[in-house]
Amino acid sequence: MTLQAKQSNEDAAGRPKKNLPPVNKRVFIAAAIGTLAITLWAFFAPVNAQAVLGAVVTWTSDWFGWFYVLLVAIVLVFVIYLAASRYGSTKLGPEHSKPEFGLLPWAAMLFAAGISTDLMFFAVAEPVTQYLQPPSTEPETVDAAREATVWTLFHYGLSGWGLYALMGIALAYFAYRMNMPLAIRSALAPIFGKRVQGTLGDTVDFAALLGTIFGVATSLGIGVVMVNVGLGVIFGLPVSVGSQIAIVVVGVGVATLSAVSGVDKGIKFLSLLNVFAAIALSIWVLVAGNTKFLLNAFVLNAADFVRLFPNMVGQTFAFEDTGTWMTDWTLFFWAWWIAWASFVGLFLARISRGRTIRQFVIGTLTIPFIYIFMWISIYGNSALDIIRSGNREFGEQTMLNPEGGFYELLAQYPAFIIVAALATLTALLFYVTSADSAALVMANLSSFLPTPQDDGRAGLRIFWAVLTGALTVAMLIVGGIGALQSATVIMGLPFAFVVILVMIGLYKALRVEGNRVDSVEQSLSGSLARRSGRGSETWKKQLSRVLAFPSGSKVRDYEQTVLLPTMREIAEEMRSRGISARCGRVDSEGRFDDDGELVELEVDGEGQYPFRYQVWPHKVSVPSFGGRVPRGTEDYYRMEVYLDGGAGQGYDIMGYTKDQLIDDVLDKYERHVEFLQMQENITGGTE
Repeated sequence: MTLQAKQSNEDAAGRPKKNLPPVNKRVFIAAAIGTLAITLWAFFAPVNAQAVLGAVVTWTSDWFGWFYVLLVAIVLVFVIYLAASRYGSTKLGPEHSKPEFGLLPWAAMLFAAGISTDLMFFAVAEPVTQYLQPPSTEPETVDAAREATVWTLFHYGLSGWGLYALMGIALAYFAYRMNMPLAIRSALAPIFGKRVQGTLGDTVDFAALLGTIFGVATSLGIGVVMVNVGLGVIFGLPVSVGSQIAIVVVGVGVATLSAVSGVDKGIKFLSLLNVFAAIALSIWVLVAGNTKFLLNAFVLNAADFVRLFPNMVGQTFAFEDTGTWMTDWTLFFWAWWIAWASFVGLFLARISRGRTIRQFVIGTLTIPFIYIFMWISIYGNSALDIIRSGNREFGEQTMLNPEGGFYELLAQYPAFIIVAALATLTALLFYVTSADSAALVMANLSSFLPTPQDDGRAGLRIFWAVLTGALTVAMLIVGGIGALQSATVIMGLPFAFVVILVMIGLYKALRVEGNRVDSVEQSLSGSLARRSGRGSETWKKQLSRVLAFPSGSKVRDYEQTVLLPTMREIAEEMRSRGISARCGRVDSEGRFDDDGELVELEVDGEGQYPFRYQVWPHKVSVPSFGGRVPRGTEDYYRMEVYLDGGAGQGYDIMGYTKDQLIDDVLDKYERHVEFLQMQENITGGTE
């Protein structure tokens, strides 16, 4: 909490006064040229583009299919390991940070993150296809029916959310705990050091941006087709590329309006309404359909998922010829999840500051999956029930025209037009909000953001919204959803290698933080010996200090008369010994600022492992003694110590003398030196 009055940082309209984030020209130009070239190629040579995409995706599947399967499995194991290990208690932010959102709002946002138009598409299309044309099981049998829904749950479930969890942890950890830019390159700093600020980092961000735009284009393409079918059912709009181009133009126009006029809050509100509309649709199908069967199937799906999941995780069908099944399904989904990882990971990071890694992983892997499980079980089993009840034509039409399968299913229930209108509105709003959010993320990936709270320029958001729309149209012209799937499998591959580096960088950073904790234990005996020899504070004075409950004005006086002069003296002595050091107030983003919220002493700030001794004032409630509050106010201030930008030490230094402060700082610095020595021994001087 800030104890000093700050100057206004807002303009007359209430907006923050700050410069627009600069564009990362190298990333922006490379990604823009690459995407524009592919878009123009698809527009002017669609036949050639379709043939080349088919050949490249075949090569990718043949040589890297195993890689996709292995990588996704390793990522899931890795994030579960982080949650279960000692690192699970690490906060995604400073130790003193609290979650910005309560448990229920946070769960609701995770819940909403698992919903999109493509889930409406595949919840019917995939179970039907896996039942009629399974990869290995005999078609149209009970076993095929049981596996069909589980395959869909597998492709939409834990494995993919493991990728989102990894990127969310990495982005939040390095941005909010390590005070680094909210960018993919930050996660690679423990591996490559300052080189991530140059060409290497630009290459990483370029791969993330390219994967994102093709992954988003795939989702938007599916959304456009779904909306086209829905409008055709309701208003008779022809299902054609021309209609889909018109829908893309409208969607991009609304996304552009959002970028320039700040209406995204309203769109977020509508997105929340979509969640409830989607739930209402599911309840309608459950109640109006074969309720008893659907409830029994739900329980059976859960048991089958637990039974079959371990085998599916590593299934490559090495001893079976499944044709293009792996490319069409598992490899496409894994590449799609990888391509979307930066997008969703950024959203998850922004809403999870202050939560522990354990809380984050458990929430991310379970809350969205509960909804996905419900949705796929209801719609998938409803579709299978229709086919197994004798309507095989429904299944065949769904395979030939998967975008129409969802509406064909709804047509089996009462009030079809009303329900279809609600479904179409839901799909349309998901399309618009996805286009707007994707444009924002791509603008951020192609910018230098001063703080995690900053966003890319509105003009940049407009550019990416328009280019993504153009790419979506181009892929629809080339070969519809199939072409989008092929492009995703190809474009997800470069970023898949970045995912490996993110895992290594995150683990390395967490291990370093663990070593810091271990070094404290090794230097504790010396610290205790020094404390025992102080003798400058009698026990009565110490008791008086402990029982003092200072006001804000007393804390400010202490900062000016004791804390800051002492920190400056220590910094000056460090500099006289050839060690870089500085002292002053810093803001919550770690920048030195006279109006900052805390006092910091920084030593070797340009090094790989700087030493930071921070004193952060906190307003807390006065404890009661024997059931009574000792003085007439309910609140007081504690001057709490934090190290290295986040590690809270859990004690109050308010009232320390100059000698005691120096003693405490030297204790902590000695531990830091012990940590540096430990790192030297571990790495053999390579870091």
